[in-house]
Amino acid sequence: MPVQEKEWEDRVKGLLKAELKRRNVTYAELVGKLADIGVMDSEPNIRNKISRGKFTAVFLVQCLNAIGCSSLQLQD
Repeated sequence: MPVQEKEWEDRVKGLLKAELKRRNVTYAELVGKLADIGVMDSEPNIRNKISRGKFTAVFLVQCLNAIGCSSLQLQD
């Protein structure tokens, strides 16, 4: 995998993890919040997706919506 691709994966993973941490949402709580909006997934699967940084834009937006995040800061 090109380094550039890995850097993008790390960046998007960091964005999601930062929003979860900012809101004190655990992976277990995220599972419940996703279920509340009709997205069914297991905690281990969610943990793996986020850990790898390989997930779709749809999953990212679902997670952000589920935790009540309406905006992201993309620049440092």
